[in-house]
Amino acid sequence: HNFSSGSGQQIVTVVPSKTKHSSLWNIREGHDQTPCTAGQKLTCGSRIRLTHISTGRNLHTHGIRSALSRQQEVSGFGEEGKGDGGDDWIITCEGSDTYWMRNRPFKLQHKDTRTYLSSNAQYQYNQRNCGGNCPIMNHLEVAAKATPDLETRWKVELGVHLSH
Repeated sequence: HNFSSGSGQQIVTVVPSKTKHSSLWNIREGHDQTPCTAGQKLTCGSRIRLTHISTGRNLHTHGIRSALSRQQEVSGFGEEGKGDGGDDWIITCEGSDTYWMRNRPFKLQHKDTRTYLSSNAQYQYNQRNCGGNCPIMNHLEVAAKATPDLETRWKVELGVHLSH
């Protein structure tokens, strides 16, 4: 959804439901990098872009403050997966993992700003901060913050690669 504050770019939110198609992202190589092969394991430390399946926009951040938490805004940027270096994220695995693994905690650190993708239930869109006809009612804000913590831990829970 485009939001009237901050950059005016498409806002990125998360919802608790794991069945929402709006939660699906395509993993791609980082900007100006060699294309990755579908189904190839990604090593921890890899630079990637995440392109939203429904909108074709890339997960992006820049120096603008986010609407609720006042951290760094995270937005959907570009068209059909085309964007810029502000779309690049580094996979930061926990523990001794060598590869980015489904159902294992990881962090995404933004390549340019060195901030970490985050979300917190305290920063939820509601009637008070978003209005009565809010299209993102009860969604949580996604932001980028300087310090990694529990709010910056994510897990990949779905994903299927079909080949023949």
